[in-house]
Amino acid sequence: MNTKMLFTVCFFIMLCACSKQKITETGDTPTKPSISFETYSAHDFFQTTSYGLANANGYAWSHDNKHILIQSDKSGVFNAYTVDENGDQTLLTESDSNAYFVSSFFPDDNRVIVSADQGGNELNHIFVRELDGTLIDVTTGENLKAFFGGWVQNNRAFYVWHNGRNPANFDLYSIDVKSYEASLLFENPGFEPGSISKSGKWLTLDKPRTSADSDIYLVDLLSEEKQPLLITEHQGNIAYSTYDFTPDEKHIVISTNEHGEFNQAWTYNIATKSKAPLIQADWDVSFVFYSPSGRYRIHGINADGLTDITIYDQTTGKELSLNKVPEGELGQIRFSRDESKLAFGLNTDTSPYNLYMSSIGGDSVRLTNALNPIINESNLVTATVERFEASDGTIIPGIMYKPKQASAEQPVPALVFVHGGPGGQSTRGYRALIQHLVNNGYGVYAANNRGSSGYGKTFFHMDDKRHGQEDLRDIVEAGHFLRSLDWVDDEKVGVMGGSYGGYITAAAMTFYPDEFEVGINVFGVTNWLRTLSSIPEWWASFRESLYDEMGDPATDSERHKAISPLFHAEKVTRPMLVVQGANDPRVLQVESDELVQAIRDNGVYVDYVLFPDEGHGFLRKENRIKASEAYINFLDNYLKKP
Repeated sequence: MNTKMLFTVCFFIMLCACSKQKITETGDTPTKPSISFETYSAHDFFQTTSYGLANANGYAWSHDNKHILIQSDKSGVFNAYTVDENGDQTLLTESDSNAYFVSSFFPDDNRVIVSADQGGNELNHIFVRELDGTLIDVTTGENLKAFFGGWVQNNRAFYVWHNGRNPANFDLYSIDVKSYEASLLFENPGFEPGSISKSGKWLTLDKPRTSADSDIYLVDLLSEEKQPLLITEHQGNIAYSTYDFTPDEKHIVISTNEHGEFNQAWTYNIATKSKAPLIQADWDVSFVFYSPSGRYRIHGINADGLTDITIYDQTTGKELSLNKVPEGELGQIRFSRDESKLAFGLNTDTSPYNLYMSSIGGDSVRLTNALNPIINESNLVTATVERFEASDGTIIPGIMYKPKQASAEQPVPALVFVHGGPGGQSTRGYRALIQHLVNNGYGVYAANNRGSSGYGKTFFHMDDKRHGQEDLRDIVEAGHFLRSLDWVDDEKVGVMGGSYGGYITAAAMTFYPDEFEVGINVFGVTNWLRTLSSIPEWWASFRESLYDEMGDPATDSERHKAISPLFHAEKVTRPMLVVQGANDPRVLQVESDELVQAIRDNGVYVDYVLFPDEGHGFLRKENRIKASEAYINFLDNYLKKP
């Protein structure tokens, strides 16, 4: 994507990520300050621990409000734990292979609900962990995918959505807390699951019609017919979806971009069918939900790549403030059963996601220490939001990471980092992969090309049915932007991305072969004809919307072939690294296999890393380390070298 070069005065060497090394830069004048910092290995960065809290629809706190249900990968793979107010953790699952993620405590005892797939194949099952540690699969079935949906009001059963009846549709079931017998509550005719009201009477369903147009349907689960009724009838392109029900169940809190560029929160009155604004901002409202009693309303605003969370006390009419919380981005607000305490997570650009606990009106206490203690946080980099003007005048935002050792006198190689999607967004916050690259002397610009979410509906739809065209040019021009910076070596710029970002990387190396010195394609699509014809069955509810945005393979095959790197691999002339999970259900291994072989057949260097026990994303810590080591070794050999 971009690079820039200007070497003067002092040159220093950054070793590849094999060990920690202290580096000092000194100038040629006595007044120039020195820069002293340490570099760290991939192992160092990924010994950082990832944490998360239980599902917002479940019980994150134990029935006695003494323990919090969390997930952590400190063992090398995600497992379930509890943590108490002193930070003491108790291991609940002991997997050394499949990752286990937490959903909920049981209402009246310490059984817990967790989910896991098999080697990254995304066929998640729901398990109950019994008090003796036994795991019981309550969603048995071949090729079944399930997810937790919350608790029935009387706490005698919990909700599960799964596609066991029809692989294309997720039906709603209740699972009895004693027998674990499943009862079918709603047979889904092909909608996306929305929200269930606390009483269990109401269910919302979302229906994407196109990438710009979607509807909400309402179901009375206590009625005989259980017929989905359209509640967002409209003309033109308007996107509707569900946030939550209000605590009194008189209103649905809906997301809509009907009234401007961004998604706003409005209420829909079930009785009168009227709508009213609830939360409006100059950015997207990301989520809205309520505490168990309904006293507190929590919402998040995606403000230029940083989530701003508000906790509103509906009794006092005031915002709830949290005491002694470091500056950073809050997430996963989880109230205790009696709402006297809450748990939450917080991260910054230089500090991974840590878990905290706070009593209402009291001080907050940090429960975890996620960053590997060998890493000094002062050696890490705070990101900035930077924008550039594309050749057609469109303003392209992105997140910039400038290495501490970079300067006009000491320019460094750099990478354009491309997010997934296609409608994803690169945001602020800690990412071990990026901090590892930056710490080892690579500038990173995470560009949010047109088609990215978070910047309004006009920007989001600029690449519809033009993928591999306008969005690709934005990434190429992001490279030009990097090369214009005095601290970037303009002869050493590469491009890197995963999933759709991996596709854009491969496309850049194929269709703009002279723009980037190297490319790193992480499980990226290389053959759109095959990918769009082999999407997982459980994507059926939004297949129409996907085809509206990307094009239908039955009618747009000529364009899909034209933008697919595999069919034009002879154009690739510069080194590429490809990384893939063998169990990936979205981007099949064959996508990477064939591209690698085609490039090698043309005599161009390509390195290939294949993980037999991963899917679309790497959940095992040892594999994340291997992948990051591969990134640095490849870049050191083919981008950084003199």
